[in-house]
Amino acid sequence: METAIAVFRGSQIRRHWDDNRHSWFFSVVDVIAALTDSENPAVYWRVLKKRLKDEGADQTVTKCNAFKMPAADGKMRLTDMADTEAMFRIIQSIPSPKAEPFKRWLAKVGYERVQEIEDPELATKRTRTLYKAKGYSDNWIEKRMRGIAVREELTEEWKKRSVKEDAEYAILTAEISKATFGLTPSQYKRLKGLKRENLRDHFNDLELIFSMLGEAATTEITRNRNARGFIENKQVAVEGGEVAGKARKDLESRTGKRVVSKQNYLQTPQDRKLLKEGK
Repeated sequence: METAIAVFRGSQIRRHWDDNRHSWFFSVVDVIAALTDSENPAVYWRVLKKRLKDEGADQTVTKCNAFKMPAADGKMRLTDMADTEAMFRIIQSIPSPKAEPFKRWLAKVGYERVQEIEDPELATKRTRTLYKAKGYSDNWIEKRMRGIAVREELTEEWKKRSVKEDAEYAILTAEISKATFGLTPSQYKRLKGLKRENLRDHFNDLELIFSMLGEAATTEITRNRNARGFIENKQVAVEGGEVAGKARKDLESRTGKRVVSKQNYLQTPQDRKLLKEGK
């Protein structure tokens, strides 16, 4: 599963890409929040779902897939998710002037993903363009894109070595981060005052570099040792992170400055506000 946040007119929509079903799944409550003025989208959805059931709606609409997604408090919570087809049907039942623009947006998002599967370079170009629009420098973007490639290389190795996605990936990632920075990703997000935002999008240059080093070292050790399964890869994750952790500590001792920072890459309050709003 690929997890991401899409933005419709300033509203963040949580989504998952399912490779097996070749479809995006969108958070129903996020869509309702984007289309209505409801103070409690979750209650709105419960009422709407009951009405749809009473009216004999197709089960694919009322019985949505439940995925664990990051909530506002930063914790992973089960959330009703609907694929593009089911989401179109749900939208039809929501009286909102934004319904038609949202349908066009939904269709465009789905089509762009299909294009990216056929031509992976498109995804890279769109990501670069998005970061540029948010105010990131070309040098930062280059490091961030390289970090994404390093991360993908590592997760491919884990996949080959019988590491289960999601939960086990998260644990291994936390081990690398803890050995590299002395903080797990969740602790790091709290330090920076983040909730649902992507932590690495708020790293400065050095944080990105050491994050890459920890994951690249883990990939190299994993291959050389031919680590298999979760337990062996967990030990390797610690060792890979320690390589980056030692380099970080050496730099800190020579400069007298800490690498780990409360600050985000974009320093102005307006930039941070725009990032949190997903604009």
